[in-house]
Amino acid sequence: MKSGNEELKEGDYVWGITGWEDYSWNFDPHKLLTKIHITDDVPLSYYAGILGMPGLTAYVGWTEMGWAKQGEFVYVSSAAGGVGHLVGQFAKMLGCYVVGSASTNEKVHLLKTKLGFDDAFNYKEGDLRSNLNKYFPRGIDIYFDNVGGEMLDEVLKQMNINGRIVVCGMISQYNLSEPKGIQNLFSVITKRLSLRGFSEADYRNMYPEYAEWVVKKMHENKLVYVEEVIPGLENGASAFVGMFHGHNIGKRVVAVAKES
Repeated sequence: MKSGNEELKEGDYVWGITGWEDYSWNFDPHKLLTKIHITDDVPLSYYAGILGMPGLTAYVGWTEMGWAKQGEFVYVSSAAGGVGHLVGQFAKMLGCYVVGSASTNEKVHLLKTKLGFDDAFNYKEGDLRSNLNKYFPRGIDIYFDNVGGEMLDEVLKQMNINGRIVVCGMISQYNLSEPKGIQNLFSVITKRLSLRGFSEADYRNMYPEYAEWVVKKMHENKLVYVEEVIPGLENGASAFVGMFHGHNIGKRVVAVAKES
């Protein structure tokens, strides 16, 4: 078996959407695969994270959906995850006030001490409405949503006029037999909100621009990337399931082989 695509030759590295398998058959590689240009100063694992789909997702969601301005109030849920911890830093680069929520005090500490968030809270401690009132006494301009469900419902009431909600993920809903509905959608009308979902797959043309920018920021020590590498494909299933229980910090990746 070998590649029949003129642009993707045998021995090339790519990132994209495939199965957990030794070989993949892909009829439309331009949509699902992106060629990697290997450099010595970037680990291969980064292409499954900050230089892959999660990183581009954070960049597209923030730059194309958030329409942010300096000084705005930004809330990021699942802020210590693979996408969230990048979004928060992108927002800080623009001069926004950024608060993140996470599932453990360890993650909250990381957000405040290493990742540059203005503040953070454990959403499992205390009442969500009280926490949002505490950290956003002047309301929320941009909500980067990775959780959905009851959190999204409560945030709708806390949004400012002309606020933007970037719908990136809904991890609270994925495994429910009956997903929970939203009760406060009327706020979209009364507050003139923008609520928009997206997929990074529609913005792959932005990848070269993003990759150049983000590598530069890392080299300048202006961006911190957090990853957790799980060795062995045999641990892939448990590593995946663990993310639904909040066990990961930063981007969790599975190393199926050693770098050659």
